[in-house]
Amino acid sequence: MGVGDDFHNQTKHTRLSLRGNGLDWVNKPETYKKYPEAKTVKLPKENTPQNLQIEEILRKRRSIRTYAKKPITLVELSFLLWASTGIQRTEHNMEFRTSPSAGALYPIETYLCVNNVEDLEMGIYHYNIQNHTLELLKKGFFGPKLAKAALGQLMVAESPVVFIWTGVFERSKWKYKQRAYRYVYLDAGIVGENLALAAVGIGFGSCQIGAFFDDEVNAILEVDGASESTLYLSTTGHPQQP
Repeated sequence: MGVGDDFHNQTKHTRLSLRGNGLDWVNKPETYKKYPEAKTVKLPKENTPQNLQIEEILRKRRSIRTYAKKPITLVELSFLLWASTGIQRTEHNMEFRTSPSAGALYPIETYLCVNNVEDLEMGIYHYNIQNHTLELLKKGFFGPKLAKAALGQLMVAESPVVFIWTGVFERSKWKYKQRAYRYVYLDAGIVGENLALAAVGIGFGSCQIGAFFDDEVNAILEVDGASESTLYLSTTGHPQQP
């Protein structure tokens, strides 16, 4: 039995384990992470493609690892951000997103490594979901450094943009305790699939990445790797034509 086996067994629900778990509403973690001191980039209204057939999108989805040197536009990036995890509607003073989340707690944060986006400086950005804006955290070409952290996968340096998803674990642990980690990982997978399908919808390719040196990516984002840690990456952009 390994660590993963122990985790799975110890976080199983039983009828006894679900008794008497009240919620501490006073200490509920914040739903949104923001960088108020960062330079803010207002995103254009997402230009949702029309007449898309979900069956066609599903049949076309595949992992794309080579990308054209063509930049993507800010409108296209805006759509991908919204489609992957943006706010879809507001009901009863709660903001619900395009991706489901256990308990509507939304532990996933989205960061970008921008390599080639029109009208956007290269650098590391955070997606401010509530305001649908980007927050510039670091200027520079971080693609090669991120590729090195992703076990040398060159597509990370060559794609126009890399999505980096982290988990803020306390948002889910507040309600679900240790079982929360299961839900955080599931949430990240759903957000990644949303991006993959949205990319196909606008003629892009994507490739989701789970192989990376966790703390090397965390260091690029400047997150601590404990309360917040990298879970998943994805490249996206115009596929290289044969």
